Amino acid sequence: MRPALRGRGDAGAPGPPARKPAAGPGTAREWCVTAIARLDADRPETALQAAREAIRRDPSLDWAHRLASLALERLGRDTDAVVSAEQAVRLAPGAWTARLRLGGALRRVPGRWREASAQAARAVWFAPGEPDAHVLAGDLALVRGEHRRAAGAYRTALRAAHDHPGARINLGLALLRWERRRTHHDPAWTADPKDTGRTRRALAVWSRQVRLLLAVALCAAAALAHWPGHHAQARFAGVAVLLLVLAPTVRQARRVRLWSHVPRMLARDVWLTVSVALAPLTVAAYAAAVLTLPAFPVATSAGSGPDPLWAGLSGLVVFNGPAVMTLRLLAEAWRGRPVRAVAEFAAAMSERTARRDADIGVWIITMRAWSLVLLGAAAALTISAPWPVAGVLAVPAGLAVARRRARLGGHLREILAADRLLGLALLLLFAASAALAAAGVGMTVSGSPPGSLPGSLPGSPAVSLSGAVVVWGWRAGAGALGAVVVVFGVRAAWAWWRGAPGPWRGALIMGAGCGGRLPGDARPSVGLSDEVRRAFVSSRSVVLSYAGDGGPRALAVGAVTSVGSGGELRLIVADEAWQAAERDPKVAVFAADPAGRRFWAEVRGIAVGDPAAEILRVTPEQVIVGEYPGRHQGRRR
Repeated sequence: MRPALRGRGDAGAPGPPARKPAAGPGTAREWCVTAIARLDADRPETALQAAREAIRRDPSLDWAHRLASLALERLGRDTDAVVSAEQAVRLAPGAWTARLRLGGALRRVPGRWREASAQAARAVWFAPGEPDAHVLAGDLALVRGEHRRAAGAYRTALRAAHDHPGARINLGLALLRWERRRTHHDPAWTADPKDTGRTRRALAVWSRQVRLLLAVALCAAAALAHWPGHHAQARFAGVAVLLLVLAPTVRQARRVRLWSHVPRMLARDVWLTVSVALAPLTVAAYAAAVLTLPAFPVATSAGSGPDPLWAGLSGLVVFNGPAVMTLRLLAEAWRGRPVRAVAEFAAAMSERTARRDADIGVWIITMRAWSLVLLGAAAALTISAPWPVAGVLAVPAGLAVARRRARLGGHLREILAADRLLGLALLLLFAASAALAAAGVGMTVSGSPPGSLPGSLPGSPAVSLSGAVVVWGWRAGAGALGAVVVVFGVRAAWAWWRGAPGPWRGALIMGAGCGGRLPGDARPSVGLSDEVRRAFVSSRSVVLSYAGDGGPRALAVGAVTSVGSGGELRLIVADEAWQAAERDPKVAVFAADPAGRRFWAEVRGIAVGDPAAEILRVTPEQVIVGEYPGRHQGRRR
């Protein structure tokens, strides 16, 4: 989702970026405003042209280079976007907006995550009160799976701007402990994600092919063993199939190019590890099942039947795929805090991404509730006691509490109207809970175990009626629980067919909106008027104020070597000021008008040392101009 380039600029004081400056027609800043308007209209090609025209008119304006980087990123030219962003940083090393743009461009280039994180940290250091800097730091932590660090960054951003939709949505993802699809790849690796993706695909395909081949072979061997006199042939054929496993193994092994990364990939991707580990486990279970293959048909007299060990081995070989898929869905449903995550999504429902993620979050809560109802029914069947079934009434009550804590309010109706299958699943879940709870009450009255038939219940008519309630309650509850699974399958199949987001965790996406504000990396830089420039270049009373060990300190500036066209001040100062800027880059530079001392100017900004030129570069963030008191009352402009 592209961030909307709408809102208010920040050039020392808030103001709408669409307003053209009073510098005259055709200036570089006017072309920058045009570039922003074109980006907002989703016209990156023409926006790039406007940004390049601004660069042609003023090559030292970092704002123009940042907008060119944004346009290039929209066009998919990530390498060129990084080059433009690096030029913006060279022109304004103390601008948090330039650092933010460079970090945002670097995050899209494989192998440069650490550089992007360093730039994000620099932006946070320069502007700790700006939410966009913290959001970028949180995004970089989130894509790497550092959920606690990401959540802390998003909460800091929301304290500065509580209505920031990107921070809200991504905080919800951090609370859900969301992971992107390429879980196996660490963004901090220098390896190309395409290479690690090919390696992962080769490992997954190998495991899937081996397990499917052995499942089909075991079913064929069992079917062959049904023929009289073919038991030995079935066992021999089953053993011979083991040689066929070498074919997919060799073929997929040739496709792996990064064997050194495989252990680290397995450590990051739990389900890839499970898939890879299942292959040798299935081979061992298949070999044991073939060697102990019984002769069919198996005699069933005197309590005899298929060997339980052989049945377990064959079940592992044949049904390991569906079992792992079910286990994964349940495990992912119980990961994270979906109720709190949905509350964050609900706070940003004006964004399309938030509505999508909220729908998936409600599906995750529904899956949790379904598993609790199923667990209660299974416990009642295991111990033949009514209280676990009666306890499923707590599930609808828990869903009502979750709705209130998620602060969905009227948004739930909007979500259910857009996803009617979700409403049907919730309705079936409530029906299953009520039916199983009625069965539990009937079990308490009649004393009948679960699954009893009404005709087999002795005693009074009341007891027989209670037994009927038990039977039909169990049947209705089991049917409703099964129907929930069918609805989920239909919803998943519909999403796959239409290419729409499915009702699972992998369909969650990150938010990138800034609401009604202008994104930080597109904000205009602070400019200096001609009189302020003249004051700093010509004045002999330039003072630098910075944070010292014992509090604020002031130091006379040796000289102002130059003032850049973008407003940057280049100062020659003592070593003490350099050391203070390394501890806290926020400084203020004061100068008086040399011609008659009519006014004074103060530039507040970020100081960064340039060892090569032996100067301190101050990037302005705010400019204050005032008049000295005289015959008239002094005033500040």
